[in-house]
Amino acid sequence: MKLSVLDQSPILHGSNPQQALQQTTELAKWTDKLGYHRFWVSEHHSTDSLAGSAPEILAAHLAAQTKQIRIGTGGVLLPHYSPYKVAETFRVLESLHPGRIDLGVGRAPGGMPNVNLALNGGKMPNVEDYPGEIEELMAYLHGQDPHGMDLYATPKGETTPPIWMLGSSGTSARLAADLGASYSFAHFINGRGGFRAMERYRDYFSPSMQQSEPGGNVSVFVVCAETDEHAEFLASSLDLALLKIEQGEKRYEFPTPEEAIQYPYSSFERERVEDNRNRMVVGSPQKAKEELIQLADLYQVDEMIINTIVSPFEERLKSYELLAEVFSMKELD
Repeated sequence: MKLSVLDQSPILHGSNPQQALQQTTELAKWTDKLGYHRFWVSEHHSTDSLAGSAPEILAAHLAAQTKQIRIGTGGVLLPHYSPYKVAETFRVLESLHPGRIDLGVGRAPGGMPNVNLALNGGKMPNVEDYPGEIEELMAYLHGQDPHGMDLYATPKGETTPPIWMLGSSGTSARLAADLGASYSFAHFINGRGGFRAMERYRDYFSPSMQQSEPGGNVSVFVVCAETDEHAEFLASSLDLALLKIEQGEKRYEFPTPEEAIQYPYSSFERERVEDNRNRMVVGSPQKAKEELIQLADLYQVDEMIINTIVSPFEERLKSYELLAEVFSMKELD
């Protein structure tokens, strides 16, 4: 089973946005050495806890800083942008790093409703156009002229970055299947019933100019430490962070485990924390490995994307290292 990384450039306790982006760079280099398959960065706007707002720029930086790991976006929020411009951006990236670039796309707003207005000249994007935008994007990436306007996306090249459609529902799965793109299910967003969405994707997949067979992976929150007890300690900070996000609280940084342990949870909040654990894998290396394999089997995929947000940053690095070791991915020099 392949392991990959989704990094949202979280602003951890005691750090700032600039340090968060530096940590993303260090994490990409680290997981490249550890043998992870791909490294995706996300797009979020007007938030005090995540620093990644321009994944295409961050991807270019990370591809230049790494050697083997695939670099991509998880993802570009396509309704905000011109498919033609996105195609050219990723054709440049592919030309600079052939065979190493992924184009993950989504249709979420990437923030509060006012983000939609700010990114679209004061207008709301029409999400009904999203399927057509994907078809345009795929055509441009493959050197075609979808509207007969005598133009194509440059620079041309022998390789093309694959489109991965991101989603957390059966609707997005069916759309990816109909359009013949690869599909990535966000288990870290929706921890219930995702395997049925992936099954729907496989059942309805139609071959496209990009690929002839379905391709899927699943992203999940993971906290791995030397012992189950220490993993639970570290994961408490993510428990509290997810709760506060649900409650609409804007934070400047993610909480520490010490802060989370001191937090006076109500009975309802404890129920929400327990429910959110469906989106997470927490434990020692062997326990984490067993649960990840179980999830992969449930979804019938051969790749899991790991999203680890714990404090301090060194514990994040260690979590990815422990997973690499238990999966016997690669030994460091």
